[in-house]
Amino acid sequence: DPQNRLWSRQNPRRLDAEFVRDNALAVAGLLNREVGGPSAFPYQPPGYYANLQFPDRDYIPGRDERQHRRGVYTHWQRTFLHPMLANFDAPSREECTVSRLVSNTPQQALTLLNDPSFVEASRALGVLVRGGGPTDTERVERLFWRVLQRAPRPRERDSLLAFLATQREAFRQRPEDAAKFGAVEAAAWASTARVVLNLHETVTRY
Repeated sequence: DPQNRLWSRQNPRRLDAEFVRDNALAVAGLLNREVGGPSAFPYQPPGYYANLQFPDRDYIPGRDERQHRRGVYTHWQRTFLHPMLANFDAPSREECTVSRLVSNTPQQALTLLNDPSFVEASRALGVLVRGGGPTDTERVERLFWRVLQRAPRPRERDSLLAFLATQREAFRQRPEDAAKFGAVEAAAWASTARVVLNLHETVTRY
């Protein structure tokens, strides 16, 4: 349907910046759905406001359930747009934006892998899927259903199971890294969940 004359399909388009984060938090069971109220302060790199001198100020991320509020409530500092939103093409709000540009950059993949909000989402998602069955195969299938609303293809399932095995072994050899997630099993499943949260399909609207 190249002309989009049928209503059963639409052109794939990446989710808007706010929804990329909301989606990750939602599938992990972390999204705070409270409506209204003050701005939220998600994690952002320290020193990001270093050049903001009217007056100097520190950015203090939220430390309670407001950390996981929807992206529409994120604090906006003029000319210092939150880095995660900037990486995913959110406008600065200094002027009306009718249509957002959509880019595909390495920074986006790095954000999905390393931003503390997405790391927290992967950890929580790993905990959820570990309760999805007694075998790794059943848990991987639950992971795909939870994030993508479909079963994994055989090659996807086998690849993810192999990755899970390598992560278990890697964290057994680095217990200090595993301890950041609680234990080896929790760390291995968090890494596996990060892979699925980073898929193009996860951040694309079809």
